[in-house]
Amino acid sequence: MFIITYKKMKQIGFFIVFILIVFGFYETFVNINNIQLFQFNKKVSSYERIKYSNDNDDNDDKLLINKDINTEAYDTDKIDIIDAKKRIKLLEDKLRKIEGKISLRIPKNYPTVKFLNYKNRKRILVTGGAGFVGSHLVDRLMLEGHEVIAADNFLTGRKRNVEHWVGHENFELVHHDIVRPLYLEVDEIYHLASPASPPHYMLNPVKTLKTNTIGTINMLGLAKRVGARVLIASTSEVYGDPTEHPQSETYWGHVNPIGPRACYDEGKRVAETLSYAYMHQEGVEVRVARIFNTFGPRMHMNDGRVVSNFILQALQNDSITIYGNGNQTRSFQYVSDLVDGLVSLMSSNYSQPINIGNPVEHTIKEFAIMIKNLVGGVSKIVELAAVEDDPQRRKPNIDRAKKYLNWQPKVSLNNGLKITINYFSKELKKTKHSQKDALRVPYINDHDIVEQL
Repeated sequence: MFIITYKKMKQIGFFIVFILIVFGFYETFVNINNIQLFQFNKKVSSYERIKYSNDNDDNDDKLLINKDINTEAYDTDKIDIIDAKKRIKLLEDKLRKIEGKISLRIPKNYPTVKFLNYKNRKRILVTGGAGFVGSHLVDRLMLEGHEVIAADNFLTGRKRNVEHWVGHENFELVHHDIVRPLYLEVDEIYHLASPASPPHYMLNPVKTLKTNTIGTINMLGLAKRVGARVLIASTSEVYGDPTEHPQSETYWGHVNPIGPRACYDEGKRVAETLSYAYMHQEGVEVRVARIFNTFGPRMHMNDGRVVSNFILQALQNDSITIYGNGNQTRSFQYVSDLVDGLVSLMSSNYSQPINIGNPVEHTIKEFAIMIKNLVGGVSKIVELAAVEDDPQRRKPNIDRAKKYLNWQPKVSLNNGLKITINYFSKELKKTKHSQKDALRVPYINDHDIVEQL
């Protein structure tokens, strides 16, 4: 017989109360959902499709609404929807404009470079990489497949000299003055940074000295830290006004330490001293190239040197000016020959200074006549007062280069001058046109140099 005790009645009561509570929550939840669903269906049924207008007047979107909707709710919803549609339309218009520009933009066409695997590819820093010689060296290293960092403060260098590499995955252009330390991870350093023409380095002699001393210390310190080999671009000016002819690397020079050229001449001599101090004390691998007169495309038009001066004067039918009697001698090498020598020196095991220049000697007057004949025109050759401390004779002895680098110039003076005259002629024509800031076009090699490398 079933006996209901007090304990069981208590349990049954609790169970009934629990059932009632659950049922109450369920009923409340169902009612809320039904109300929300009803309101949602009511709003959806009251709206019709939104029409877009493609007219140039940018008409407002039209929204069809049933008249039985509450006026206040309708106004709020209409404002929100129209505002959102306007924003979307504005973004779509901007997107179409961007897509139109992209479709018209022509992809940049880089010169073809070799592929090197990670064992053979080097990361190379070129200071003064946007300058005359530096940009040609960058071309050579890029075409060989290396990763190249060109650092330049653009005192005499120009971005146009390396613009055809900007954006390439192997190239990086850094706006930097090497008087301040530069922290990079590299395998080789070509230290070419320095003003090289008399008007440029005499314009700011203190800066020239700092570049060739403090800047050289920074590059040697970087080479020490990362274990890189560094090539120092010295100059034939370390020989001064020589008493030895031709000049060999064993000649110590004849330099005026307080003359107008001293900032450059002595700066380069100190750079060499620093290089060998770091080599002997710190074990840095050093290469020193004593560079003689060099010419070619991308020379600065206002650098005041013989080649650029004579070519510009002849092209513009101005008087070709010679400082002194014109009997001073110079030897001129084409820039691609110099680049060959620098790359060969860097890869060699020879650590003593090496002359890199053309031993074919010409007087300044002979050189002026040669350019006048190549250019043509009616320019006259005029003699002006001699320049202080101007070397009277300059001719390299390149026996070391032949022996240790298997290097000697290949490009004749006549052929090199023709290419350089053509380059300067094009540069003069460009000055008659404004620079267009429209869409970029693919790089066109008007320097006539990449194909030769």
